[in-house]
Amino acid sequence: MIQVKNVHKQFGAQKVLDGISFSVEKGTVTTIIGRSGSGKSVLLKHLIGLVKPDSGDILIDGENIVRMRGPEVIKLRRRFGILFQDGALFDSLTVAENVAFPIREHTKLRDAEVMDLVHRKLSVVGMTGHDEKLPAQISGGMRKRVGLARALALDPDIVFFDEPTTGLDPLTKGAIYDLIKRTHSNASITYVIVSHDIQGVFGVSDEVMMLWDGKILASGTPEVMRRSTHPVVRQFLNGTADGPIRID
Repeated sequence: MIQVKNVHKQFGAQKVLDGISFSVEKGTVTTIIGRSGSGKSVLLKHLIGLVKPDSGDILIDGENIVRMRGPEVIKLRRRFGILFQDGALFDSLTVAENVAFPIREHTKLRDAEVMDLVHRKLSVVGMTGHDEKLPAQISGGMRKRVGLARALALDPDIVFFDEPTTGLDPLTKGAIYDLIKRTHSNASITYVIVSHDIQGVFGVSDEVMMLWDGKILASGTPEVMRRSTHPVVRQFLNGTADGPIRID
């Protein structure tokens, strides 16, 4: 579903992506891990076409998003769902209106059909009965649920998650990962997660990749990653101060 080929990106003197190559199989849950500031979010922006690489190619289901311009990128993005770090809900819209927004923007469904679809998506994420509430009236975990309902609204081929559990307590984090696992098992779509929450993502991922120093340092199933003997991978997974990673 996704092929990244020798992608380089530099901002001024700072090299962020240094010849990254990897692939994501269709229908899998793939997580990109790495410490804060490692370039995970920059890589995610490349995958959804918000940032162009200095060199290299990114193919989405065989289409090279790097070569696309304007309307072509917008058309391709309609196949994406995105759950942003803070949910990114519109404060002035109700829960139902937030989920309905992309449906109204990209389809010609009648109002009754739109709301029927909204209610079905809210039911999937456990938010039935909260339709008329504003984002300020619900918890952080509930906002993430609404954000996921909106990301799934158009039945996308790929859903991208940018740090889906940032700022949530451990119980709510667990509920969000359970939701990610359940919604993925109910559909043949591809999930790509960017996170540094090791415990959570290892429970839902088919493949894990570690971004370090602008490259994919290691990749494999969660079990393969747990057994890695690479000192950087071991230090990151164990969360210890001792090791090759400098703690600033």
